[in-house]
Amino acid sequence: MNDESVRLGHGSGGLLSARLIRQVVLKYFESPILARLEDAALLPGHGKEVAFTTDSYVVDPIFFPGGDIGKLAVCGTINDLAMKGARARYMSFAMIIEEGLLLRDLERIIASAARTARAAGVSVVCGDTKVVDRGKADKIFITTSGVGIVRRALGKEKIRAGDRIMISGTVGDHGVAVMNDRLKLGLRLNVKSDVAPLHDLAMKVIGSGRSTHFMRDPTRGGVVSVLNEAIEGTGHGIVIEEKSIPVKRQVRGASEMLGLDPLYMANEGKLVAFVARKDATRVLKAMRSHPLGRHAAIIGEVVNEPAGVWMRTAIGGTHPLLRMEAEGLPRIC
Repeated sequence: MNDESVRLGHGSGGLLSARLIRQVVLKYFESPILARLEDAALLPGHGKEVAFTTDSYVVDPIFFPGGDIGKLAVCGTINDLAMKGARARYMSFAMIIEEGLLLRDLERIIASAARTARAAGVSVVCGDTKVVDRGKADKIFITTSGVGIVRRALGKEKIRAGDRIMISGTVGDHGVAVMNDRLKLGLRLNVKSDVAPLHDLAMKVIGSGRSTHFMRDPTRGGVVSVLNEAIEGTGHGIVIEEKSIPVKRQVRGASEMLGLDPLYMANEGKLVAFVARKDATRVLKAMRSHPLGRHAAIIGEVVNEPAGVWMRTAIGGTHPLLRMEAEGLPRIC
């Protein structure tokens, strides 16, 4: 990679991102916890098991239908902890602001972030503010870190053949809402970003089935990236059913018009769960009892073979679902 330069695709969550992290970052940071490459790290040896996460947000535009960069940053950190079975308690909030950002816009972003944190019972306890010259950033970038107490540790090493795979709702909403707004496509869509904190829904999932093995929120790279990451190195495969995947009619229509697939689009208020077959019906019922899980569905299962991720289509054929080199829409979160 020495002769290459960094591209937008390296921050997409796809294969380019994975290659950058494995070939450049992990070469210098030798930590078995980091090497797991999960959205949150479990930190042992502190009485109660603690989960820790950090993330940066560069979404464009900073205000979009259904949310803004402030709400997105807080929800993203809460959700990364929730996917490891932890409830967020404390958070940092750091900003890099471009000279020229309107103060009223900055205040709107901070107020939105504060409301979201307060509603989730999370305390923002530290932060940082830097301002850079006009043209040296794009309005505002936000970095948040979070600490949470683990209720039950989850991990992909617990995934077993026969596990049912479920998603908490419709896919592709965030990607379509941001894309339509950013690119000024003018599509008359009643679609908003699904950005939302998933801590309560995640705790319902964990509480309803002791054999919930793994959870992940399908952000950059969408559901397909999560499924491929989940089985990487496990020796298992996944088969999902096209007819079972919940997609809003307008999201599907916009995707087909633009030649995109909702399964590869970012979501910011959905979770994917791997649950033992015996508990799947109970967990699905618990999901659907929560406002954020009304449209939850079982979409597939873990199999011994074939390896990889496969889709069984509505007409009965199958085809592989491969990770993309890069997210179709950079700066989606």
